[in-house]
Amino acid sequence: MQSNDLATSVEDHALEAVPSESRKGWLSLSWSTVGIVTTLVQLFIGALTTFVAGLSIALAAGLFVAVVGALLGWGVGHVAYRTGLSSTVLSRQHGFGRKGSILIAAVFGFLIIGFLALENVLLYKGFLFYLNLPDTMTHRVIIYGLLTLAWVLITAFGFTLVSRVSSWTVVAFLGVLAFMMYDVIASSGQSLSEVLSFGSQFPAEALAALGAQSDFGKFAFCVNVMLGSAGALALIDADLGRYARSSRDIGVAAVLGNLFMDVVMLAVGGIVMYAGMGALTDYYVATGMTREAAQATALQSPDSVAGAFIVFGGIIGTLLMVLAQSKAQVLNVYSASLSLSNLFDAGIGWRPGRLVFVVLANVLALLMLAGSILEWFNTFVTVLGVLTTSFAGIIVADYFVVRRLLPDVLAREAARADFNWAGIVTSVLAFVLAHYVLSDWMPVQFFVSITVSLVVYPVLRLAGARRVSAQARFE
Repeated sequence: MQSNDLATSVEDHALEAVPSESRKGWLSLSWSTVGIVTTLVQLFIGALTTFVAGLSIALAAGLFVAVVGALLGWGVGHVAYRTGLSSTVLSRQHGFGRKGSILIAAVFGFLIIGFLALENVLLYKGFLFYLNLPDTMTHRVIIYGLLTLAWVLITAFGFTLVSRVSSWTVVAFLGVLAFMMYDVIASSGQSLSEVLSFGSQFPAEALAALGAQSDFGKFAFCVNVMLGSAGALALIDADLGRYARSSRDIGVAAVLGNLFMDVVMLAVGGIVMYAGMGALTDYYVATGMTREAAQATALQSPDSVAGAFIVFGGIIGTLLMVLAQSKAQVLNVYSASLSLSNLFDAGIGWRPGRLVFVVLANVLALLMLAGSILEWFNTFVTVLGVLTTSFAGIIVADYFVVRRLLPDVLAREAARADFNWAGIVTSVLAFVLAHYVLSDWMPVQFFVSITVSLVVYPVLRLAGARRVSAQARFE
């Protein structure tokens, strides 16, 4: 009996509906939605966007993304709650078809595994920084090996353990973060009003290169940078929403996750890096850098934020880094394993069990470390963010619009179809228009991608359904 319980826990309903007795309330779900976004990566995004746009414009962009992300997350999460299925599995019925769901599984899986690799790098470089170790193959094997083993062991036993780990670490992380922010501001010599009102910190040439010269250009830059995380979180809301007892439960969890990601972490990341920039620059100068090089190093990539918190807080800062990354990693591995389960099942009918995909997700993350993931981080999240928000929009449009207009017989036929070409064509069209064709006219790419998804998909799907219905009458 215990063996069966263990097998069920490991499998965690990866390809089937979550039963009613396993459903959770909003608090349990929120530990995970908040836990996966309170990371050093999000602190870096906060520092980057506020240094480009200034705190007020960046916060306005963050609030906008939070509202949109929460609506998308609730919409897709509601579908997951009603079906009991994860994001990529439910896309078989809503928007893409059985084989077509491979598109979502591949893109979403790649995005989440990319975040998994990125968070591993931050932990690795943070450990090197704290312990003053050289970057050698031996240290890579030991540190990455231990991290990978930890993620596999914690994530293997399903949602309940992941949620419990996240709840412990979220509370500890937020406590340490509040202490760090107070300490950095108090020691900066700046007043609170100065810290809360800083403007763009980058020179005019850098802002021009980013297309962030005007206030709207700065707003658009911030939205596009935050877009990838918002799109990923919407699909993660579905992976968690399948455990919800009600639509309200996943709605609350989606709102809290987006508020922490796009408002709280943005503000904290920007404020701490701005208030502590002088101390951080002095630290790098003391190690032998020129002041110009030290200032550039202080905000060159997400791992610089890990270094900043270690410089500011010593062992407390290191604890912050470990807590921030660990809880996010088990959630990243969890969603990645669900995505890979659907990818291989829909693609080649292979069902070895979720544990295999927990291990595979970590192996793929290690392979991605061979590439320079930190160097193309901004492009990485922006491009895939356009796709994931489009996917979420199509799922929402299918469930809330198309299925209310299609006859039941056609809805059942769509659930059995290998490819829903309306969804596939719409997602490709939304991406091409948003990222390439209309990007100069509308630099906030989300506006285009979500509009195309919500408008074009119902038109194509309903037109196709009427054609099929008409053919059926003549047969």
